[in-house]
Amino acid sequence: MVQDRVEGVPTQYWHALEDGRVQCDICPRFCKLREGQRGLCFVRGRANHQIVLTTYGRSSGYCIDPIEKKPLSHFLPGTPVLSFGTAGCNLACSFCQNWDISKSRQLDTLCDAAPPDLIAQAALSLGCRSVAFTYNDPIIFHEYAIDVAKACHQVGVKAVAVSAGYVCPEPRTEFYAHMDAVNIDLKAFTNTFYNDLCKGDLDTVLDTIRYIHQETEVWMELTTLLIPDENDSPDEITQMCRWIVDNVGVDVPIHFSAFKPDYRMLDKQRTPAFVLQQARSIAQKHGINYVYVGNVHDPDADSTYCPHCQEVVIGRDWYELSTWNLSDDGHCLSCHHPIAGVFDGPPGTWGRKRQPVQLSPFVKVS
Repeated sequence: MVQDRVEGVPTQYWHALEDGRVQCDICPRFCKLREGQRGLCFVRGRANHQIVLTTYGRSSGYCIDPIEKKPLSHFLPGTPVLSFGTAGCNLACSFCQNWDISKSRQLDTLCDAAPPDLIAQAALSLGCRSVAFTYNDPIIFHEYAIDVAKACHQVGVKAVAVSAGYVCPEPRTEFYAHMDAVNIDLKAFTNTFYNDLCKGDLDTVLDTIRYIHQETEVWMELTTLLIPDENDSPDEITQMCRWIVDNVGVDVPIHFSAFKPDYRMLDKQRTPAFVLQQARSIAQKHGINYVYVGNVHDPDADSTYCPHCQEVVIGRDWYELSTWNLSDDGHCLSCHHPIAGVFDGPPGTWGRKRQPVQLSPFVKVS
């Protein structure tokens, strides 16, 4: 636990313990805090005998990305998304690819301040169809993310979460009641991996995936970062795919992404391309209809195919769309088979560019 002066917005998910500590109930880590302490996530701490969120209204920066970068391949393809995160994380992954943000313990990382309505208005003015909570897990800035999502919905902008799914059931229910799409980072399919390399557990994540699929209308895609000799064996991928088919079905898109050495895992090689292709083949053999690879250049494996006639319905080169063979409501134009996803009219044309933005020009002057 970190102990310092803690100031922030009061939160809901906590309770007092008999020994004088206060327990945070946002995630299964259940940090038990004394006055002035922060949880492992860094952004939730105890002040005035309650748990507060210290990063409400503060961000590590804003960028306009292609929605495919989240990655979401079946949610408003080709459209721009206004992306932002805060600091901290409630997992402790030794291989974190965004460690400079998610592992930050400095509030000066949060250089941009914005209330929810400003973010929504900026997204609308910038032509973004959605706002994404990403770079670190939005579960830890639960209250801020929900308020931003509400503000976005008021102006017709969608809300997207990129999350590891490590969250308790009650806040999870509230959180996903306000989201339109999510990419869940299914980091591996063994508790050994989660326990040793993430300091979390697999069962919580699987329960979140089941919940989103069975109890919500949120569009969901899954991503697994394949790390050589850690979670890339054919047996583990086979078990994962079987579970996905049995619990989520064959229409949830799966993304297998290449690992690069980073943070505290510098002794591993980059994921070979054949490992990604092997994983993709296993998923396809188990009947999963939409399987992609990431962090490598592979237009064939980035593209979407109709599961009925096998024609390309969305061609991609990196994050840029090429072929478009879909009707406005998401049916294959070759055979009229419905393609799973959220489609609304013709594709966007944002392409692969990434554009940092500042929200200060959108501040209203009274």
